[in-house]
Amino acid sequence: MQSKATSPEQYISELPEDRKEPISRLRQEILKHLSKDMEEVMNYGMLGYVVPHSVYPDGYHCDPKTPLPFMNLASQKNFIAVYHMGVYAKKELLDWFVAEYPKYCKRKLDMGKSCIRFKKMDDIPYKLVGELAAKMNTKEWIDIYETNIKKQ
Repeated sequence: MQSKATSPEQYISELPEDRKEPISRLRQEILKHLSKDMEEVMNYGMLGYVVPHSVYPDGYHCDPKTPLPFMNLASQKNFIAVYHMGVYAKKELLDWFVAEYPKYCKRKLDMGKSCIRFKKMDDIPYKLVGELAAKMNTKEWIDIYETNIKKQ
């Protein structure tokens, strides 16, 4: 079920107690490392990290009123999810993340195309997620998006 929260603070305050601290820590790591011209918003019922219209006026091709998504952070029913469009769009970034993950976690990587799932709250690689947020700047993300995704 998607959250109806209108701010990141409200989103976190409405989480179950065992999710508040992990989501807050992941949020802080992402905000600390994210390109400064990206913004934190609520979108799709989760915490979103986007390229705002002031930087990329075209917005998201599926809905141009929506800013260009880059990352999302969500508490799902059975896990915490970090969605990162860059790992979906750039194989080198995906390869880097897959290679680094075992250095930070003892559990097997649980990942879809852009979704990284954390089922155990005691084994979330906070610093690795921060590094992942920093690995792609806004210009690179826009270039990849326009070249590989928007034209599809």
